Amino acid sequence: MKKIGLAVLACMVLSGFVAVRSVYADEIKAVGSTQQAGTSDAATQTDKAKEPETPKVTGSGSIGFYNQYIFRGYEIGKNGLVIEPSLTESYKGFTATFWGNVDSNVRNSTSAAFPNEGRKQWDETDFSLSYTYTVSKLSITPGYTYYALKYAEETEEFWLTLALDMLTKPSLSVYQDIQSYKGTYFNLAFAHSFTLPKDVTLDLGASFGYEIGESNYWKTYEKATGDYTGSKYQGFHDGMVKAGLTIPITKAFSIQPVVQYWFPLSGNANKTFGTDPATGLKIPYNPNGYVPDNLIYGVGFTYSF
Repeated sequence: MKKIGLAVLACMVLSGFVAVRSVYADEIKAVGSTQQAGTSDAATQTDKAKEPETPKVTGSGSIGFYNQYIFRGYEIGKNGLVIEPSLTESYKGFTATFWGNVDSNVRNSTSAAFPNEGRKQWDETDFSLSYTYTVSKLSITPGYTYYALKYAEETEEFWLTLALDMLTKPSLSVYQDIQSYKGTYFNLAFAHSFTLPKDVTLDLGASFGYEIGESNYWKTYEKATGDYTGSKYQGFHDGMVKAGLTIPITKAFSIQPVVQYWFPLSGNANKTFGTDPATGLKIPYNPNGYVPDNLIYGVGFTYSF
């Protein structure tokens, strides 16, 4: 009986040991499971942090008020109020832009008769599509623009801009007209901004254009014939320097007063041959018009989103 009692006692002790060990093992597993779960949650949060943000549509809406509209040195408006609204939206490198011009004193830059001379009207609407691809500090932007015009024939252009993200932000743009005014226009531009107190920036810029006429439209004026029978217009065309301020009112809204000075880059760019008695306009050497000296000033208002 004593041996049997000892055997039973031994079995009870062994069973308790096994039970305690089993409970301890379950607790270890539970703790390990909790730690793994915590690690998994942390890893998930880290992975989420590493995930790229979903691309958003960005853009801006603006409206500008200026004393005159100048396009590549040509006077489109003269001594009046110009209102220029625009809307731009971008997504994953693609950009769509609408731009308009409302002029209180429309004029024609050429010597041809122009029925809307001096009128107030919405005289231009531009639609542009482009895509920007960036390689290191170089951005490459091909694009297309449709020009709906009331002071000239509607036309279309394909263009390409190469820009460097460095001091003076140099960029070279090439525009190829494919419809009414077939030709190539080159523009070299520079820009730099200085930060002033209260996040205001002083914005400086300059650009220089070269134009190559390709179709018969670009034949130049000849005194001998009294008509546009000369060689096609080609040469250094227009220059522009500007200074302005960007004044932030809120994070999204800013005001930009600006002054621009436009000037011809060659003698042929602003050459004229007296006045056309039928129209009272100067007869330009370039059939598309001449480039005079002009001082443009005004202010723009921009809301970014």
